[in-house]
Amino acid sequence: MVSRNGFASDACGLKARLRTIFRRSNHISYVICRMKYDVWHMIRIMLADDYEVVRQGLRRILESREDWEICGEASDGRAAVELAIKLKPDVMVMDLSMRELNGLEATRRIRRALPCTEALIFTACESVELIREALAAGARGYILKFESGPRIIEAVEALAGRQPYFTPLVSEALLNAFLAKGAMLEGAAFSPLTRRERAVIQLLAEGKGNKAVASALGISHKTVESHRSAIRRKLRLHSIADIVHYAIRNKLVEP
Repeated sequence: MVSRNGFASDACGLKARLRTIFRRSNHISYVICRMKYDVWHMIRIMLADDYEVVRQGLRRILESREDWEICGEASDGRAAVELAIKLKPDVMVMDLSMRELNGLEATRRIRRALPCTEALIFTACESVELIREALAAGARGYILKFESGPRIIEAVEALAGRQPYFTPLVSEALLNAFLAKGAMLEGAAFSPLTRRERAVIQLLAEGKGNKAVASALGISHKTVESHRSAIRRKLRLHSIADIVHYAIRNKLVEP
């Protein structure tokens, strides 16, 4: 026979065990919920820049945020497009001057394939023409490479929240151009070249011949010649050296 005190002792022990189980259950539930929250709110960012040291610097700055991760890196435009389509990042940080395919065309292709991926241009170029073309390509942010780390974080945060972002210097450049030349979207003089012509200029400036340009762009040798003629006529260029100088001046290639 078990005494009344024994029943009381057993009951107290059972309550204590139940309390422990309940606390552990609550803790496990909290951890699971927190994991779900962290995964759900993790922002995936991809970097595209020619220079590894630039990508390393960006990685160090952006990974200071615990809810952000760098999901991939690319060192040229074609690789950036292929990797972005594979990884589907939330935000793409893109340089303009890259080998194989410039950042404008890479941005255009990525945005066409992945409309939910936001594109942030990260460049040293303040050219209003390039800013306008970046916007036309689908970029919703534009930041200069000499900006501070906190500003880069602000830019990515804005795009991750589906908001556009332009640094004060870029905004001022756009405003000055608007005031000087009228409504920017109506100013055909901003960019006399087509997308294809810009791609041809970049490849020619990289030292590729007509055959290599045709192969890279999937067009005929005759079409390349037509583009070269149009480029020379529109820009009043007379030689391949003039084309190279134009490409360097407009940041289509690095000197």
